[in-house]
Amino acid sequence: MSLVVGNGITHWFGRELALEGVDLVIDTGEHMAVLGDNGAGKTTLLRILSTMLRPTSGRLQIAGLDAVKERRRLRHYLGYVAHATGLYPALTAAENLEFFCDLQEVARTRVEEALDVVGLVPMAKRRAGELSRGMQQRLAIARAILHEPRLLILDEPDTSLGDDAADLLTRVMRDKTVVMATHDHALANRLCQRTLILRHGRSHGTASRLHVVK
Repeated sequence: MSLVVGNGITHWFGRELALEGVDLVIDTGEHMAVLGDNGAGKTTLLRILSTMLRPTSGRLQIAGLDAVKERRRLRHYLGYVAHATGLYPALTAAENLEFFCDLQEVARTRVEEALDVVGLVPMAKRRAGELSRGMQQRLAIARAILHEPRLLILDEPDTSLGDDAADLLTRVMRDKTVVMATHDHALANRLCQRTLILRHGRSHGTASRLHVVK
């Protein structure tokens, strides 16, 4: 069953065309990698999928809901890790997650579970601003999975994670539908079943496995 269906997704920033006529279908439980050079439109597409950005034209449905008209209803279905972590530096790691739990009306018991998934339980009482960039990235990932979203959207999630990035992301992505943008083709091949290739804002088809992409 398809969780995400996009048709003709196009976006302009003023006179600059960022995406043109992108189609995609993502089935429940599927992991899709979005590949492309800088400026190819990867972040724009992921922001549209997260409902943070409205497409200029085209249609997008997530879980059967119109992603533009029903974006408020969809927010609880989505988990999003952007380039910026968006953490509150004066709050501890646990307090950052507790704050998000309250916003999402999620039980605070989820905090320790999410910290455990990303290996941050020992840092629960450390202020986010005192954490390394890699630990902050882990905390941002923990926040994205707190409410157990149906669709997890990851924009270069391996940033600063170090050598165990693949193992950590494997745990995070297990039993979830995932769209992940990355420059690391080996990581995408390990974690994802299909790829969407973007060049200058246009999609150039999908591959069953990344190793067939030249």
